[in-house]
Amino acid sequence: MILEIIAAVLIGLGVLCCLIGIIGVYRFDYVLSRIHAAAIIDTLGTLLIFAGLVLIRGFGWAAGKIVLVLIFQWVTSPVSTHRISRVETLTNPDYMKHCEVKTDAGD
Repeated sequence: MILEIIAAVLIGLGVLCCLIGIIGVYRFDYVLSRIHAAAIIDTLGTLLIFAGLVLIRGFGWAAGKIVLVLIFQWVTSPVSTHRISRVETLTNPDYMKHCEVKTDAGD
C-alpha cells in the first residue's frame, strides 16, 4: 500500500516535470532555449516516472529492464542534444542575437 502511494507520487511528479518541459518547449522561440527546456523531460521527468514504475513492478527482471532503458536514454540524450545545438551554431551565423548572454565591455 505504501509503495503504491510512493510510486503514484513519483509518477505524478514525473508527469508534472514533463508538462513543465513541454510548456517550455512551446513557449520559447529559439532552438537552443527549447533544447534547454526539453532537458527537464529527459532527465528529471523520466527518472521520476521510471522510479515509480520500478516501485510498482517490484525489483526483478522488469525493473532491471526499466533501469537499462533509463541508462540508455541518459547516455544518448546528451549526445543528440549536443549534435542538434552544434548544427544550429554552425549553420546560423546570427545565433548569438537569440541568446541572452550579456557581457560587460568595461571589464
